[in-house]
Amino acid sequence: MSIATGAFSNAIGLLTIKRHGRAVGGDEYVELRVGGSALGLVQEAGTQVGAPVRIILSAEVADVDALLPAVAAAGGSVPGQANDMPWGQRVAHVLDPDGNMVNLTMWLQARRSDSA
Repeated sequence: MSIATGAFSNAIGLLTIKRHGRAVGGDEYVELRVGGSALGLVQEAGTQVGAPVRIILSAEVADVDALLPAVAAAGGSVPGQANDMPWGQRVAHVLDPDGNMVNLTMWLQARRSDSA
C-alpha cells in the first residue's frame, strides 16, 4: 500500500495525515487529506493485486491532462487519453501502482452552483 499512497500523494497532492501499520507487511490503514476531505485506504490481508475492481476512486482535479504524466512518473499507468463527457466533465481513467482504478475529473465549465 505504500506504493499507492506515494502515487496518490505525488500525483494529486494528497497529504498523509494518519498511518496504522502492521508488525510485518507495512501499512494496514492510511488516511490522506486534500483540502477539507479525507480519504482512508485499507489493505485487507490476502488482497490480490489486479483482482477485479470493486470500487473506483474519483478525484476532482484542476487539470486532468496535466496530471497524466505525473501519474505515470509516480509508477501508475494511463491506459487511455482523457475524454470530454456529455455531462460536462473531462475524465481520465488511470491505474495506481497497485492496479487500482482512479477517475481523474474536472468540470469543463463552472458548475451553476459555483457561479451563482
